[in-house]
Amino acid sequence: MFENFSEMMLELFVTSLWETIIMVGVSGIVGGLVGIPLGVFLRLTDAGGVLENGPANKIVGWIVNAVRSTPFIILLVAIIPFTRFITGSSIGTWAAVVPLTIAAAPFVARLVETALREVDNGLV
Repeated sequence: MFENFSEMMLELFVTSLWETIIMVGVSGIVGGLVGIPLGVFLRLTDAGGVLENGPANKIVGWIVNAVRSTPFIILLVAIIPFTRFITGSSIGTWAAVVPLTIAAAPFVARLVETALREVDNGLV
């Protein structure tokens, strides 16, 4: 099976695999670190929450919904200037981490908020 692969192809495969692991791993970790507190905030400020704050919840919830409903390719193009500011480039492994993180954080936030809604009010 591997006799058709040249050494250059194997090297390219390993390099690409490593870049993918970096992109997914870093964006997943940072997205989780941003999304978990955001989800807790959304639950705590919701109606009946410990820190009930309707306007703050509505604004943050609207932002989370807006980012979640934006197709990734549009988000990727829309934040190119921000990506250049953060990484100094708009292409490459580290430049891909920025939009992946921005897309992951609201997703995690909504998962955390939904999970916390299932817990009894007296426990949260």
